[in-house]
Amino acid sequence: MRHRNRRLATIAAAGTVLVAAVALGLFALRDAVVFFYSPSELASEPPAVGERIRVGGLVAEGSVGDAEDDGFVFVITDGAESVDVTYFGILPDLFREGQGVVAEGRMTQDGRFNAETVLAKHDETYMPPEVAEALREAGTWQGEEDEPGSR
Repeated sequence: MRHRNRRLATIAAAGTVLVAAVALGLFALRDAVVFFYSPSELASEPPAVGERIRVGGLVAEGSVGDAEDDGFVFVITDGAESVDVTYFGILPDLFREGQGVVAEGRMTQDGRFNAETVLAKHDETYMPPEVAEALREAGTWQGEEDEPGSR
């Protein structure tokens, strides 16, 4: 094989390996991508049943209760729409009614959201940017700062 053909074969092999590595990386990350929805977005464009998503908003007043099998039920709202959530686990210490929350999990056939993880805001002034933006779009944002989620 001539030097020119050997170089071309090496470049082709390196390109094939690079394409395979990128394809494997994207395939591995496809389940790691989790989209954020506000309750209003869930009502207008519901995701597929079983798709892993995040839902954020405020915990509705008077909505927190106990579920069967040591779980909790509560409602996440953005002022315009709301979504019923079921969570089996220990709720964060800062979780309470009227506070910002982000829950990660999957929608069920009956329209409920089964949360696998519940994240509560970490102090009195912080609101996750996605939740603040969803509340601002729904017209219920009451933060004092100009940018949602900024400190």
